[in-house]
Amino acid sequence: MREVVRENKSGARTSRVARFARVVAALSLLPFAFCLLPSLARGQEVVDRMVAVVNGGELITYSDLLWQLALQPDAPLDRPRQEDLRRALDLLISQHLILQEAEKLPSAAPKEDEIIAEEKRLIGFFPSQSAFYERLGRVGLGQDSAQFREIVQDRVRIQKYLDFRFASFTVVTPKEVEDYYRDVYVPRHRRQSPGQLVPELKAVHDEIQGEITQRKIASDTDDFLDQARAAAEITILDPSLAGDKTGSR
Repeated sequence: MREVVRENKSGARTSRVARFARVVAALSLLPFAFCLLPSLARGQEVVDRMVAVVNGGELITYSDLLWQLALQPDAPLDRPRQEDLRRALDLLISQHLILQEAEKLPSAAPKEDEIIAEEKRLIGFFPSQSAFYERLGRVGLGQDSAQFREIVQDRVRIQKYLDFRFASFTVVTPKEVEDYYRDVYVPRHRRQSPGQLVPELKAVHDEIQGEITQRKIASDTDDFLDQARAAAEITILDPSLAGDKTGSR
């Protein structure tokens, strides 16, 4: 019998999230799907396979992991490192869990200008637009492919949901700004710029308020993901990607 590893419900914290996985089939109908993908080296072929299931029906494949890695400029694609694949899988699981909530809000639906802006933002992490699309092409993502558009749409949908759920309700008090300036900003400035005059609080107030806001949003997102993972049914189909997660069925 094929071994299936189930993730511990405690989960791992993830501060930034996004989803690119496709729903390819129902697990009960197709336990493992195999298809040939273009090789990343020397014209060979690799076999795609399902690696995880989220809440009984949301499936993640090996090609989804490669697509995730392709968006990270420094991640190797020819021979992906196991730790990179595990991190990509963890992120994709988080993305699925957030999208399940985001899809309940009509306001989270991405608009065309938002999709274009997100695509430009992703390209900005690479030396050029051509380098970006060349890297995507190595994992089978064409510039005009439906899969790539879905990836970008999902990123926008998730970010809009997180902004609505957390950023809209994040409050930073004047005391928090003052404490952060004294305890964090000033010591950091003195370490990074020794001998330079420390800016007054009023000159960096907005910067500090923004930093505190982002920290609160990240913390709230982590808590949300911990709760979502605890309530979710997450099954790792590929034991090599389970890391230190235990359990089986």
